[in-house]
Formats: sequence, C-alpha cells, structure tokens
Amino acid sequence: MAEQSLSRASVPDQVFGRLCEAILSGRYEPGERLPTQRALAADLGVNIATVREAIKRLEQLRLVEVRHGDAMRVRDWRRSGGLDALALLTSVDRDVVRSLFEARRLLLSEAARLAAQRASAAQADELAELAGAVASAGDDHGALLADWRFMAAVVDAAGNIVFQLIMNSVRELYLPRIGAFGGIVAHRDAWAPTYLQAAAAIRAGDGDAAAHAIGELARAQEQAMVGDPPA
Repeated sequence: MAEQSLSRASVPDQVFGRLCEAILSGRYEPGERLPTQRALAADLGVNIATVREAIKRLEQLRLVEVRHGDAMRVRDWRRSGGLDALALLTSVDRDVVRSLFEARRLLLSEAARLAAQRASAAQADELAELAGAVASAGDDHGALLADWRFMAAVVDAAGNIVFQLIMNSVRELYLPRIGAFGGIVAHRDAWAPTYLQAAAAIRAGDGDAAAHAIGELARAQEQAMVGDPPA
C-alpha cells in the first residue's frame, strides 16, 4: 500500500479504516491477494497484532476471506457484504446514490402502508407534528434533519424490525454526509403538503393513501438527487 506510517492514536481503527477504504474503493480487486500480515505491518508501521485485529474485523464483515495455509483474498463486497458496508464507504458515487434512493423509495412506501395499519395513537400524533417540521426549518440542514426524523418515525410506526435495522445502517452512511443530500429538500415548500397528507393517511389507517403519498414524495426527492427513477 506504500502509505505514510499511521499515528499512534486509535491505531487498530486506523488500520481497519485504511484497509476498508482500499477494498471498497476498488484499489484491491475482488479475488486479489492481500499482502501478508507481516508486509502490511511493515508498510503501515504497526505491529502484526494490530494488523491481525483489523483483518479479523474485515473477515467478520465479509470483505476478505482468510483460509488456513492460503493467502488472504479480497471478497466482492457488493455480493458478500451486508448493510454494514454502507457505513464504511468513504465516498458515495452516483451508482451507490442511485441504488440508495431507489431502495429508500420502495422501503418508505411500504413502511407507510404498514404504519397506517400499525401506528399507535402516540406515533400518529408524532408523525403529524414531524410532518410540518420540514417546511418550518430555518435552513437546508435543519430541513434535512427534519425529513430524516419524519421518515424514521414512519419506519418505526411500521413495526418491522428489518426495516428498522436497514434504517440504522443507512443512518450511519447518511447523517455524516447529510450536506451532500440537499436534493431531498430542494423543493421543500412545494413538497411540504405531502408530508402532511402522508401523516393524515397514516392516522386514518388508509394504507394505500399513505403509501402513495410517501412514494410520490420519495420519487420526487430521488429525481432531484439522481434524475428520473426507473418506471
């Protein structure tokens, strides 16, 4: 990797981060052999125990494969990785953004449908309150946070643990880079009524109306971020 030696602070995390970046960015191709642990330690200026710890974490995330008596090999993270890989991405290219927003639209639409069936009175009240927060936010950053809170509340009200875990993984990618997603609130004044419509439909128990409102809102946001979504 021919990199500058790492500072001593949080060395295991730095080694793990450095190797993650190399794998997820494609500097190491799927199937490619990693340097030996001894070579990585020398290259990064750390001890073998530190490299071994980082490799173990990479193996747990299914980013590398370690076989006894064989070299460490890079796995194709797009095929073998889990949602945790999202949070490890150091850069978010257009393909990732497109996939993220397509999945977001589909998940939120179905979450809204379930929320209309399952939301408690307290959750319906919370959604009604959060629905107006995007339009009343003082700036784009505040509006982006308000949108996230509203959508997260929809998913919570859906009562589907897998949806919630997906949102947890997306949060780790999204919130640290929130400024890059300004398209979500590009036309927040025009979109504000749709948040209210979705919240009202959930309160009324109208799953089709809730799914339609959230789906149309998410589709418009997707278009603002990446262009027209697939039909």
